[in-house]
Amino acid sequence: MNDHIQPDGSDAYEGAHEHDHGALGDAEYAEFMELAAEEGFDLEDVEGAIEAAGHGPLPVLAVVGRPNVGKSTLVNRIIGRREAVVEDKPGVTRDRVTYEAEWAGRRFKVVDTGGWEQDVLGIDASVAAQAEYAIEAADAVVFVVDAKVGATDTDEAVVRLLRKAGKPVVLCANKVDGPSGEADAAYLWSLGLGEPYPVSALHGRGTGDMLDQVLEVLPQAPAQTFGTAVGGPRRVALIGRPNVGKSSLLNKVAGEERVVVNELAGTTRDPVDEMIELGGKTWKFVDTAGIRKRVHLQQGADYYASLRTAAAVEKAEVAVVLIDAAESISVQDQRIVTMAVEAGRALVLAYNKWDTLDEERRYYLEREIETELGQVAWAPRVNVSARTGRHMEKLVPAIETALEGWETRVPTGRLNAFLGELVAAHPHPVRGGKQPRILFGTQAGTKPPRFVLFASGFIEAGYRRFIERRLREEFGFEGTPIHISVRVREKRGRKK
Repeated sequence: MNDHIQPDGSDAYEGAHEHDHGALGDAEYAEFMELAAEEGFDLEDVEGAIEAAGHGPLPVLAVVGRPNVGKSTLVNRIIGRREAVVEDKPGVTRDRVTYEAEWAGRRFKVVDTGGWEQDVLGIDASVAAQAEYAIEAADAVVFVVDAKVGATDTDEAVVRLLRKAGKPVVLCANKVDGPSGEADAAYLWSLGLGEPYPVSALHGRGTGDMLDQVLEVLPQAPAQTFGTAVGGPRRVALIGRPNVGKSSLLNKVAGEERVVVNELAGTTRDPVDEMIELGGKTWKFVDTAGIRKRVHLQQGADYYASLRTAAAVEKAEVAVVLIDAAESISVQDQRIVTMAVEAGRALVLAYNKWDTLDEERRYYLEREIETELGQVAWAPRVNVSARTGRHMEKLVPAIETALEGWETRVPTGRLNAFLGELVAAHPHPVRGGKQPRILFGTQAGTKPPRFVLFASGFIEAGYRRFIERRLREEFGFEGTPIHISVRVREKRGRKK
C-alpha cells in the first residue's frame, strides 16, 4: 500500500490523465511547485513523483501459451524479480496471478497464466480456459511459443482464440538461446500473428526488443474507461472463494435465475456481465461465479478461481467480496481481499449466510473479523443472505459509499494544513539523532486516492500507517485503499 519512491526520475504517465501533473489543476500545480522549490527539492524529482502517483489504472498485459513453454520464467524476467512460481511439476497453484512491471519508464500490469496443466479436462481445454480468462482482463497479449518444438495444435487453438478476441498480440519465440535458434523462430511466421520475437526467458536474450514491441501495442491506459460516461453503469465485481454463494447472490439481486451454477471446474465460458437494476440504478455486475471445487480438481479450481478473480477485478471499479459467515475466515478469503486492495479497487465486504448464524458463531465471527481482516477495517460491511434476500437493500448504499471514498480528493491547501497540525502534534520519532519531518504533500490521483508526501528524511512504515489512519479519520475515504508514497529530499551537492 505505502511505498518509498527513490529519487530516480519516475515514469511520466502521459496521456493517462487530463494534466501532466496528476489530479492537480494548473494553478494548484504552480503553487505546489513553488512550495517544493522553497523547501529545496529538485523540481524534476517532484514532477516525476506526482506523475508516478497520479497515474490512473495501469494497462494489463497477459502472458499466455501452453504449459512448459516458459511463461512464468518470462513473467519473472519482465517484472525483474523471481516472484511467479517456476516448477516443472504441473499442478503448481499460485494465489497471485497479477504483477506490476516497468519497462522504459512505462508501468503496466502482467497477468501470468503459467504453471498449471489440467489433465482431467484435456490439455487443449485447460489452455483455452486459461487463455480466455487472461485475455478477458488484458489490453494486450504476449503469446509464448517454444521455438525448439515449433507450433503445435494447442498453439493453433490459442491463435484462434486470440484472433476472436481482437486484442493486440506480440509473438514470443522462447528458448532461442543463441543465433542457431533464430531459424527455428522464423518458422513461427506461419502462425499469422506477425513477427516472432526470438527470446531466451531464462537468460534474458532478446527480451528487451520484445518489450519494446509490447510498449508499441499496449495502450497508455486501459481501454476500460469505467462508468465515467454520463449515466454509464458502474462496474461491480462480485468475488469470493468457490462455493461462497456468488451465483446465488447475483441471481437474488437480479430477481431471476441468470447465472447457471456449473459444477465443472475450469469451464471455458466467458464471465457474464449482468446489467442489474438495484436501488433505483443500473449496475454492471461482472460475474465471477461458476467455479466449484471437486476433490480431484481442487488445485486447478483454485488456480482458475484466482485467474478469473483477477480478470474480474481488473474490469471493475468496486469489488464486493463475499465471505461465508458460517465458516471461519480462511486464508483464501484474506488473499481475495488483498487482491482487490492491491488492484486499487473500492471494497465492500459482504458476509453471506448471516441468517444461519447463532449467537455463539456471531461472537466468534466478530473476533475473527478483528484479527483476520483488521487491515481493511475501513471497508463497508453488510450482513446478507443470498438465499433469503435478507439485507440486500443495504448492498447499494455500501457500494455507493465505497465508490465515493474511492473518488474523494483533498485539495492541496487543506491537506497541508492538516499535515502541519499532525506533524506538530505527533512528530516522527527521533532515529539516529535525527528527526525526519513531513514537509508538505499533495494528492496526485484518485480511484484510489494516491498521496505523495515530501520529507526531510526516511519516514518509517509505522508512522506512514499512522498518517493513513489520521487521513481516514479526517477526510473519510471509507471503502477505498489509500496509496502513500514518500519522496525524501536529497542532500545538497548529491544531485546527479
